Amino acid sequence: MPATSALPVLYSFRRCPYAIRARMALVVSGQRCELREVVLRDKPAALLAVSPQATVPVLVLPGQVLEHSLDIMRWALAAHDPHGWLNPGRGDLAAMLELIAQCDGPFKRALDRCKYPNRYPDASPADERAAAHAWLRVLEQRLALEPGGHLFGPRAALADMAIAPFVRQFAGIDDAQWQAAPWPHLRAWLVRWQQSPLFLGVMHKYEAWKPGAPPVVFPPTTA
Repeated sequence: MPATSALPVLYSFRRCPYAIRARMALVVSGQRCELREVVLRDKPAALLAVSPQATVPVLVLPGQVLEHSLDIMRWALAAHDPHGWLNPGRGDLAAMLELIAQCDGPFKRALDRCKYPNRYPDASPADERAAAHAWLRVLEQRLALEPGGHLFGPRAALADMAIAPFVRQFAGIDDAQWQAAPWPHLRAWLVRWQQSPLFLGVMHKYEAWKPGAPPVVFPPTTA
């Protein structure tokens, strides 16, 4: 189904880590769209019409619908990648995608069971926390070896931006435990990302979209 505006349409939810990383790539690449903020408990019919699974983010392009955040990131960066996110200072795109897959797979599974234990009564919170911590130690070890403080070399790249929203979500579960854990490089990495103009810019609050509402152009200015 084609978008109803001249711009691509992005269905998003402000706090969703998948949507956060997609919005960051759109900002950096300068790919503008019409942003439609979604209330997850009341998903609009227009979203369900283009994506029956209705998980955000969804980017509606002419003749194409991208339903996965990493696909949106790669689409945007393929058009314009001014900071070289797809070409890290160390390693390559395949290595970054492998690390992102670990985040989106085993780590996200453990993260969900730590954050929402009532949804997973058969899961062991201690085991899931241990699994999450084991993977976070992998990130800590990578960062400790990189003088520039990023996952793949001296500057931020796709892996940093795709993974940071999920680490942020885990850190928010128990701040005291996060601060006490033995990963100083990971904490510093997350703080730098959370204080960046890019992250702060994509966390602006928008009213929930309703049919007929004036379009919200995103990003308001290119980065």
